[in-house]
Amino acid sequence: MSWKDSKSCTVLGGENLGKIDDANENAITRYKEAGAVLTGLDKAKNVIPGMNEKTLLHAGPPIEWERMSGPTRGAVMGALIFEGLASDEEEAEELAASGEIEFDPCHDHDSVGPMAGVISPSMSVYIIENPEHGNKAYSNLNEGLGEVLRYGAYSEKVLNKLKWMEDVEAPILKATLEQSEPIDCKEIIAQALHMGDDGHCRDVAMSLMFLRELAPYIMETDFDAEDKEKVLKFMGENQLTFLNPLMASGKAMIDAAHGIDYSTMITALTRNGTDFGIRVSGLPGQWFTAPAPQPNTLFFPGFKEGDQGRDIGDSAICETIGLGGFASATAPSIVQVVGGTPSDAADRTREMREITIDEHPSFTIPFMNFQGVPIGIDVRKVVDTGIEPFINTGVAHKDPGVGGVGFGLVRAPMDCFKKALKAFAEKYK
Repeated sequence: MSWKDSKSCTVLGGENLGKIDDANENAITRYKEAGAVLTGLDKAKNVIPGMNEKTLLHAGPPIEWERMSGPTRGAVMGALIFEGLASDEEEAEELAASGEIEFDPCHDHDSVGPMAGVISPSMSVYIIENPEHGNKAYSNLNEGLGEVLRYGAYSEKVLNKLKWMEDVEAPILKATLEQSEPIDCKEIIAQALHMGDDGHCRDVAMSLMFLRELAPYIMETDFDAEDKEKVLKFMGENQLTFLNPLMASGKAMIDAAHGIDYSTMITALTRNGTDFGIRVSGLPGQWFTAPAPQPNTLFFPGFKEGDQGRDIGDSAICETIGLGGFASATAPSIVQVVGGTPSDAADRTREMREITIDEHPSFTIPFMNFQGVPIGIDVRKVVDTGIEPFINTGVAHKDPGVGGVGFGLVRAPMDCFKKALKAFAEKYK
């Protein structure tokens, strides 16, 4: 069956196919041309559009407190205590349910956050600029693995680490970025894909290259030598240090392709532990959701089947731009973390070519003769083929207050794409 005989062609009407193809070509070109440079660090309330003292941003599509998953609730409570708006768990839960706090998706505020994705007003965020199109994106600092806020933990240990990050790490990084040249995150991503990273669950090379860029300028700041040493050690030991600026880079680049009439290209895959949501370029301002699936999980020691929550986090922005699960072939060793074999990893990348529009000229795969990673998820192709986007992911405990339980594999639910295709047909018929 040819593309023009496909089910989506019938749904959308043949007369619109040319407009859709032109729109998708425009969207994919804008994404491929987009850049991502790290230019600074500041408090979220100072730079994120629409942020105020009573705003908490979260991962995934919109959701109210009553429907939030365990890890999202835990992160919200921890953030409220961190902000000084509540003194303990009981007060935080009462305040979260009171209606006084404004909960909004990070994506609706030019931002992204891993796992629960909670960004509160006093948290410092990376500022990523797309110089080609003039837009910006933001993400907070990475806490490392295990018992951390983004996995829904909020113990005294978690809050003390967050306080140290804001009081010590953030001022040093802010001063460092004021001294350094803008850091080209797109270039770091491109190089690291040749060094065994996938750009989602495996960011080892990216994080070390990022630290290499920062370290000389960190040492030139006037801060206490012991504090600088602790910051370098903390960032150097964290294999996911670069995940947050990577996510904001992906957001800045793919947002250049959002809001183009007639485009069927997906510009966000995201989840909040309750719902999975997608955004479509030609349908700005709309979310299309389905229940978040439960990942197939490889557990950390001490955890077992049944402990995991449902899929969660804005980090699927990585797959949206062709990384993570879509770039599995660049990181065969990731199967030791998420399961499967190296040949499975390559097959996943090949499969994702069936639902995408193009390949990225800068993000290439040595194993596949330097083909670009598959980019531009087309909602029509997902529905027509029945192939659901494949995602590598971290996994949080289902209950608030516990933290991470492992890594896993998951597929985006088809219902999101069916709803989006129906809405697209109704708008552009």
